[in-house]
Amino acid sequence: MSFLIRSICFLILIPSFLITFVSATQHLCHSDQKDALLDFKNEFGMVDSKSWVNKSDCCSWDGITCDAKSGNMIGLDLSSIFLYGQLKSNSSLFKLRHLRDLNLANNNFNNSPIPAEFDKLTGLERLDLSQSSLSGQIPINLLQLTKLVSLDLSSSDFFGDESFHYLSIDKSFLPLLARNLRNLRQLDMSYVKISSEIPEEFSNIRSLRSLNLNGCNLFGEFPSSILLIPNLQSIDLGNNPNLRGNLPVFHENNSLLKLTILYTSFSGAIPDSISSLKNLTSLTLSVSYFSGKIPFSLGNLSHLSHLSLSSNNLIGEIPSSIGNLNQLTNFYVGGNKLSGNLPAMLSNLTKLNTISLSSNQFTGSLPPSISQLSKLKFFFADDNPFIGAILSPLLKIPSLTRIHLSYNQLNDLVGIENIFMLPNLETFYIYHYNYTKVRPLDLNVFSSLKQLGTLYISRIPISTTNITSDFPSNLEYLSLRSCNITDFPGFIRKGRYLQILDLSNNKIKGQVPDWLWRMPTLNSVDLSNNSLSGFHVSVKASPESQLTSVDLSSNAFQGPLFLPSKSLRYFSGSNNNFTGKIPRSICGLSSLEILDLSNNNLNGSLPWCLETLMSSLSDLDLRNNSLSGSLPEIFMNATKLRSLDVSHNRMEGKLPGSLTGCSSLEVLNVGSNRINDMFPFELISLQKLQVLVLHSNKFHGTLHNVDGVWFGFPQLQIIDVSHNDFVGILPSDYFMNWTAMSSKKDNNIEPEYIQNPSVYGSSLGYYTSLVLMSKGVSMEMERVLTIYTAIDFSGNQLHGKIPDSICLLKELRILNMSRNAFTGYIPSSLANLKNLESLDISQNNISGEIPPELGTLSSLAWINVSHNQLVGSIPQGTQFQRQKCSSYEGNPGLNGPSLENVCGHIKESTPTQSEPLETKEEEEEESFSWIAAGLGFAPGVVFGLAMGYIVVSHKHQWFMKTFGRSKQQNTRTR
Repeated sequence: MSFLIRSICFLILIPSFLITFVSATQHLCHSDQKDALLDFKNEFGMVDSKSWVNKSDCCSWDGITCDAKSGNMIGLDLSSIFLYGQLKSNSSLFKLRHLRDLNLANNNFNNSPIPAEFDKLTGLERLDLSQSSLSGQIPINLLQLTKLVSLDLSSSDFFGDESFHYLSIDKSFLPLLARNLRNLRQLDMSYVKISSEIPEEFSNIRSLRSLNLNGCNLFGEFPSSILLIPNLQSIDLGNNPNLRGNLPVFHENNSLLKLTILYTSFSGAIPDSISSLKNLTSLTLSVSYFSGKIPFSLGNLSHLSHLSLSSNNLIGEIPSSIGNLNQLTNFYVGGNKLSGNLPAMLSNLTKLNTISLSSNQFTGSLPPSISQLSKLKFFFADDNPFIGAILSPLLKIPSLTRIHLSYNQLNDLVGIENIFMLPNLETFYIYHYNYTKVRPLDLNVFSSLKQLGTLYISRIPISTTNITSDFPSNLEYLSLRSCNITDFPGFIRKGRYLQILDLSNNKIKGQVPDWLWRMPTLNSVDLSNNSLSGFHVSVKASPESQLTSVDLSSNAFQGPLFLPSKSLRYFSGSNNNFTGKIPRSICGLSSLEILDLSNNNLNGSLPWCLETLMSSLSDLDLRNNSLSGSLPEIFMNATKLRSLDVSHNRMEGKLPGSLTGCSSLEVLNVGSNRINDMFPFELISLQKLQVLVLHSNKFHGTLHNVDGVWFGFPQLQIIDVSHNDFVGILPSDYFMNWTAMSSKKDNNIEPEYIQNPSVYGSSLGYYTSLVLMSKGVSMEMERVLTIYTAIDFSGNQLHGKIPDSICLLKELRILNMSRNAFTGYIPSSLANLKNLESLDISQNNISGEIPPELGTLSSLAWINVSHNQLVGSIPQGTQFQRQKCSSYEGNPGLNGPSLENVCGHIKESTPTQSEPLETKEEEEEESFSWIAAGLGFAPGVVFGLAMGYIVVSHKHQWFMKTFGRSKQQNTRTR
């Protein structure tokens, strides 16, 4: 009976079970959501979506997550599936209204903007659009997604590529984010161009666990309260150089695991309360302005595995408590002012992989116990005044793969003969400051190091003879700079894998062997600053050569120019005695970026075929040769050309109009030639031009556009048009638009120079060099500081007043208006030029007093106002009192005690170098007397004397211009 009852119940329940099962199955994939997915697939032609078949259940498709009960799609992960195309506002993606998680990271949306329609996905909790080539302003509508707990909009830096389109935000975005997204746990906006301050409201997002604002162009004061959010575990503020801030006093309840403050303007001390971050595993406070001592309490962070305090202003010794960080694997303190001996407690850090101590003031030797660091691979200690046998304890750590050392006060390389004990050594870098106290190094000590790929030796004398055949054949990088080598080292020929060779700054003489250019993998060669005189007689460019960078500068090479490879991207043959014409074969170097043939004896004209190089060329330096002819019209496609220097040649004709095609041009130097042209006003279109040198040519006409078009270079820092034939008056607003000289420069820790920083095959950059007049002398600058500003209009025929707008150029350092015909007064507003170092307005017709306000210019080191019509006293400023008397001579009206302090009794002083000019003026005065007398005899003596008095006393210049002898033209001195 019971069996019958159970059977009946089972038959009754089967239909109910089937109905429930069918109902659940129907809910697994809603047709409207499937259709939306298939439409989205068609929008991008998705290739990695084989499971997305119309007849199948969409909840089983790759990347899809559905709710088990409702069947609604709640998760869509399409990351890294090579989506390509525009993400449009009408995309079917926005029909998926039940989504909670959406991941579109690592695709290519072709620089399309983020559609505002994302706000339709009101249930989103996690949104990841990172690394997907989106651009434009992030729509404020995103902040209506108030359920978000994770938002990732990050992108890559692309190494500052200006062609890359970044995401950005408006000013209201961050405050609104802080108010609306109160549930946010993860926020990553790295490399979004925020370009603003971080609002204090961010500290109210109490749920925040991870915050990444790396590379966002943040500025202002960072609210330290954000660092105190109790649940915050990771924060990255790196690569925001204008972001200021201090570390707060940390509380015990802080949850931080990772703190990164890298390349910022954070400053102040590292607080003792850093020990409160008990859970911290990574601490990076690098390339900023932190100061004071490393706190002893840092040793309490027992979980710390990564510690970087490099490139700050830290002082004192490394505290012994560092030895308590037994989980530490990376220890970076290079680039500070740390001193004293290294603590022996470092030997406790048995998990250490990397130690970086470079560029400090450590003394003494390494503690012998450091040899116990059995896992140490990288050791950097160059640029420290170590003494003693620093190398010996390192030779007992067989795990070492990379060593960087420099010696200040060592007399010998004690222990280097035992370097064979480091079988894993891949890189060895050694530099000695005291060259004369080191015995020659036998390179054979490296013969057994089969893993050695990089060997850098500098300022240590070595012998290249008797090198064994076992010398490491796996070397890829060999540098023997400044090692007193006299003969070309033949053992290099065995380097079948050698890619980079540096033999610069030696005494190598004779010819370069032909086998060098045929080495199969050689990529970069630096033979600069030697005494090499030629090449093997049969040498030819090898068609198989891989050479891309060759530096032959500052040798004694003679004869025609030699180009060793057709693959060259960088070639310097400067400071030699190459002769003949520029070979046409150079035009076949289709990848050439930098060509420097300056300071040779090349002649002839520039080949027209150089036009083929202009699409790749960034720097062309042909100065100080004997080149002639006109600059050809070859620059229309030179959009990458950064600098062009053909100064000190015999170039003629006009400047080519195609220079306007050089949209990246920063430096143009055509000085000391025979160019006969008007001022190149069309170059105003070159918005990046920083240096313009036209001096000592035959330029003529005015220096301003007479048609009323405004004149000014927004980035111009140096202009030298001296010793030409420019005429006319400079309008009072002439300097109105020279913004680079009027806006304040950033105060950087290290000096910056005008350069091409990305020189192929060199980490040093390619620097702009100039010859300019400064403080009365011709000065050659091998590197030009970016803060250097100069105006030189001397040796022309300009007249009228010095423009009042000169006072706007508050960053101006050098001003030379001498040897013209300027009239009027010295503008008192020159006192606004607080950075002015050199002022030369000599040999003009300037009258009045020297403004006493100029006495406040404390930076003014050199002044010349001689041979004008100045009167009164010289200013009381110390800098005026320290000038030579010749700075004031030729101004009979100058007087007073201040002048006597400089010149003594000037009327009794001995004649100076200006005596010929004074004699000339006396002769002119005598001629006036005779002219006046001649006039007097005709109508009468009285009338003649009266006329003579008027002419001599009041109309001296007018009379001489009309009746007197014409003045000699100014001669060129350059």
